[in-house]
Amino acid sequence: MSKDVCILKLIDVCKSFHNVKVLDGINLEISKGSITGIVGPSGGGKSTLLRCIQGLETIDSGKIEKNGRTGFMFQDFQLFPHMTVLDNLIFAPCIKNKSQREQHIQNAMQILQELGIEKKSHSYPNTLSGGQKQRVALARSLMMNPDILLCDEPTSGLDQSTSDEVASLLKSINNDTGVTILIASHDLDFLKQISQRIIPMTLVENNSCH
Repeated sequence: MSKDVCILKLIDVCKSFHNVKVLDGINLEISKGSITGIVGPSGGGKSTLLRCIQGLETIDSGKIEKNGRTGFMFQDFQLFPHMTVLDNLIFAPCIKNKSQREQHIQNAMQILQELGIEKKSHSYPNTLSGGQKQRVALARSLMMNPDILLCDEPTSGLDQSTSDEVASLLKSINNDTGVTILIASHDLDFLKQISQRIIPMTLVENNSCH
């Protein structure tokens, strides 16, 4: 039997903010095509860990090895309020390759259709429900064809029914595309529903740096 292929590896990763340790020697290996949950209390470093993997934060020491592109779903969606759903989706791809705008639009509409919100393509974020905004945020992440999808509290502020929908969507995307998914959440029930592996994170003891 062949061994699982490692797509993401963290080696002794440390991160502090204002002399307070948030990540203290994190070692982690993530298998390609897996769905992994990271659970823990607020302040336990879950979001910071994802942001470091994405490169939104720099680590103080250690090493992060990625075998592929990463995409990031923000907890608060971070959609541009003055742009339509479609414009939100094609904004980053057009910056990268403006000459293929029509292709980006086709890709965006296909993803929106797969997520069941193609009719909202010309709507603005303030007209969407929380679940619809989450789908748009997911669609925007998928526009960059990530090999690893990083999801920061994807069910925050959503009711149980909508949370179940998000779980089904992520599992479908994983099954259909093989994208590796790493989810940070305080919702253990949600993670049990979707993850093959759950990693607990706790507050760093004696976390003042000297």
